[in-house]
Amino acid sequence: MTAVADRDSWFRRYEPASPDAVQLLCLPHAGGAAPQFLSMARELAPAVDVVCVQYPGRQERRKETPIDDIRTLADRIEELLALRPEQRLVILGHSMGAVVGFELALRIQRSAPGTLLGLIASGRRAPVIQREESVHRRGDDGIIAEIRALSGTDPSLLADDELLRMALPALRADYRAVETYRYREGDRLSVPIGVMLGDSDPRVSLDDARAWEQLTDDDFSMRTFPGGHFYLNTQQTAAASAVADLVAAFQDLSRTS
Repeated sequence: MTAVADRDSWFRRYEPASPDAVQLLCLPHAGGAAPQFLSMARELAPAVDVVCVQYPGRQERRKETPIDDIRTLADRIEELLALRPEQRLVILGHSMGAVVGFELALRIQRSAPGTLLGLIASGRRAPVIQREESVHRRGDDGIIAEIRALSGTDPSLLADDELLRMALPALRADYRAVETYRYREGDRLSVPIGVMLGDSDPRVSLDDARAWEQLTDDDFSMRTFPGGHFYLNTQQTAAASAVADLVAAFQDLSRTS
């Protein structure tokens, strides 16, 4: 596979954007895929250039081996971003994607200083808070029970046992990646962090989310929405509006810094 073809397999752009638009790079949750952010792209275009990451092992990439390590995922995405023209960038990650986003942000602020405007961490506790979790060690039924409990998976997938079983390798790899990830003491961002959270998320408390403030030397903000772990699905317009506000605020902060 050529470098360009490899790059194109990782990134999805669903709507055109203005030539000078800030890019919003969207990173899905465990078991998630790029279309999770389709409505976000429609809400924000053309003022924001929404680019969605498609991890290997799902949908049209289902025959590829999933990556089960957060830092390896971040390394690969950074390598592919470097093949594209430099563009002002905001990272948005949901759940596992927020952890990938943090690691990716660390890399970009070293390799392409000045291009990264900020990180939006959605539906995930801060990496400084470590908990022992073992969903990835469960049997298939145990993993299925976990995704049912979070109420974020397409009901048609949950109702189709064959499709669900096909998705399990990627799900297990994603859970292994996020559950075995360990924060490295001293890793911090020099760009602002905005946190977004469902107010009834069963996996992330307000204190868990507020701890992201420890990971930036810049501005910090947090906003909650009605809903659970997948509030992005039920609060699409409000969430997109909040993201647009954060992108604009990050731009303003970059001009005054």
